[in-house]
Amino acid sequence: MALAVLIASLAAAASASAFEAQGSVEQVDVTGLAANAQGSLLKGHTTIATQNADEQGGLLFRNVKPGTNYRVVSGGEESAVLTVHKGTSAPWDPSIYNQEIPDNGYTYLTTRDGTKLAIDVHPPTSPAGEPGVPSMFHFPTLPIPGVPTPAYTAPYPTLIEYSGYGYANPAGPENGIAVLANLMGFAVVDVNMRGTGCSGGAFDFFEKMQNLDGYDVIETIAHQPWVKGGKVGMLGISYGGISQLFTAQTDPAGLAAIAPLSVIDATATTLYPGGVLNTGFAVEWAEQRQQNAEPASPGHGQAWATKQIEEGDETCKANQALHGEAANLMQKIDENSTYKKAVADPLDPVTFVKNINVPTFMACQWEDEQTGGHCADLAEHFTGTSKKWFTFTNGAHIDSLDPATFDRLYDFLELYVAHQAPSEDAAVVNAAAPVIYDEAMGLEKTNLVPLPADPIQLQPTYETALAAFEEQPEIRVLFDNGAGTSPLGTKTAGDPYPGFEDTFSAFPVPGTKAKTLYFGPGGTLNTSKAASEGQDTYTSDASAVPLTDFGPSTGSGGLWGDAAQWDWKWQQPPAGDAVSYVSAPLTEDTTAIGGGAVNMWLKSSTPDVDLLATVSEVRPDGNETFVQNGYLRASERKLATSKRNILAEKPSALQPILTMLASDKQPMPAGQYVPVTIPLYFEGHAYRAGSRIRVTISAPNGTQPIWSFAHTEPEGGTASESVAFSSSMPSNLTLPIVPGVSVPTELPACPSLRNEPCRAYQAIANDGS
Repeated sequence: MALAVLIASLAAAASASAFEAQGSVEQVDVTGLAANAQGSLLKGHTTIATQNADEQGGLLFRNVKPGTNYRVVSGGEESAVLTVHKGTSAPWDPSIYNQEIPDNGYTYLTTRDGTKLAIDVHPPTSPAGEPGVPSMFHFPTLPIPGVPTPAYTAPYPTLIEYSGYGYANPAGPENGIAVLANLMGFAVVDVNMRGTGCSGGAFDFFEKMQNLDGYDVIETIAHQPWVKGGKVGMLGISYGGISQLFTAQTDPAGLAAIAPLSVIDATATTLYPGGVLNTGFAVEWAEQRQQNAEPASPGHGQAWATKQIEEGDETCKANQALHGEAANLMQKIDENSTYKKAVADPLDPVTFVKNINVPTFMACQWEDEQTGGHCADLAEHFTGTSKKWFTFTNGAHIDSLDPATFDRLYDFLELYVAHQAPSEDAAVVNAAAPVIYDEAMGLEKTNLVPLPADPIQLQPTYETALAAFEEQPEIRVLFDNGAGTSPLGTKTAGDPYPGFEDTFSAFPVPGTKAKTLYFGPGGTLNTSKAASEGQDTYTSDASAVPLTDFGPSTGSGGLWGDAAQWDWKWQQPPAGDAVSYVSAPLTEDTTAIGGGAVNMWLKSSTPDVDLLATVSEVRPDGNETFVQNGYLRASERKLATSKRNILAEKPSALQPILTMLASDKQPMPAGQYVPVTIPLYFEGHAYRAGSRIRVTISAPNGTQPIWSFAHTEPEGGTASESVAFSSSMPSNLTLPIVPGVSVPTELPACPSLRNEPCRAYQAIANDGS
């Protein structure tokens, strides 16, 4: 009844005109205008803004100051007086949480400003389907033959999966992982963000209203009688993982825990690594979101929404009215190539995860080909909760679901959302695992990937399991993922098992030492600075190698498969297009966990140039394994000196941070050496005794499966770069070495490490020294 009154009042507020206008959080939206009609927003008698409606007759005024006495005027008609609300978490009318949501199937959930979000509820008794293309994640359809099917009854432990992908698609969530939670015994509510699919409103990337929608979803679902315990958790990978961070910061009372997988720490570390625009993944992803946010029709918006409309879904049809008002993401990318605090900070989880106070389980990969290798930076910023666990490993985007991590994820959700002993449903999950991995990673059917034994699942009661889980250290690092042995005792190169693991109390790991290796003559890396001055020269040519280093199949059955399915094309730059420095053989196993940097003295023939650093392990068997990259646009070389920066933390030798401020940009001086620092993305790698450490400096491209850079400096040409080294110009590689890590396994097979390509080593003869 209260919800009906709310909706009626919203309609009444617009009844003074032929169009409908509504005040929201720092926004006013208008629907029902003629196509391209002009509309003005007034406060009192003052015109605040004037815009034209889109082809749908929709109009959205953004960034409106909260207050009363607003009106919309168009064509001689005006709306009733409107209120624009503040972005506080608590809604202006909490009665919206009394709306009834069925415990199964497709429906709509109304948020605080009257926007209807498309949702699909999947109880464990009616699990999520498999939508097929365009979903990147593929899982088996339940029930799975031979896997027990428990008789689940309401109330159910419940999870929310929330993103701008087609999560609410009745055929199954696109790019979602709801079926995994159904398998664990959870109900899952899949939600399409506003402005996408069949949801109303207009899309923008993690705007404030989108975060508050997440709050409203949490509170509404938590109030449903079919939800166990009156609280829900959140689950999701990639976009569905990142959205949890934005939602949880709003502190909804009905949120029990979050489990974000394969996420980012800041927008710039994926979009503009080192100041260089990532056209290969980030721009393409934004273009897809832009297309997905269009009003649904053949070839526009999300295809499943078009199908819903064609089949008579009038709510979905009406909800397209504001889709034409989606933010122009390409324009925002172009306008924010440098750090603007007011724009960037609200979009950077490093600035707000301190506000998350619920139990958190997070997993990320050092070499994630989509979101990138900087996620681990979030760990030190999660200061709002003591119940937090992080798993980091080498691998691809899918590897946050690897067996050792999946066990930990399952335990966490059982303990902090379901509030039951993980042993209760462990048999179902363990029985289904081989089929899940066959589908998700595209492995051969004969390649069985079961879950490893898990000590938490052996605990007989909830209390003992919870105590055992909470005894685990905060940080878990899985090493040599792809080179481990399965629980069956078999070893298939590339299967998602680590060679070994270690745990730590925090990240960065306490006791980490900065190991500096100095550039020297003959392409050497040495423990001391060069005795005399030398220089090496190379041609910076971003077109010298292919844009990426993997074949076209960068998902299931390809990059996500095992080594037999990989199609690596990692090429060394042509002679003269790179410089390389290699250490002496290591006398002992050496483990690096964290960031690092290449610090060098550079002279450029052009005012600007883009730099790529590639760190690799040159093995005693004559092969070379990729470890990590770092990026820098030389004009953006200015380093932050305080924690007031884009990552909101104190810089260090192992975590240098670029200011990325427009005011700090400066061209490279002609004919002069200047110091530049290339921050390295994080690694967790065990360099073996007898191996040598290598760093290669070149133009960007050719070292990542998806990330690539089509708009490099110098634009459309090449540059001559000189790298100097001496006691006064100590160019070097600095790595984060953690003493005392025991490495119990042999050198991994080549190839076997997930998302760390391995090739025959070829020396580079530097031009100069």
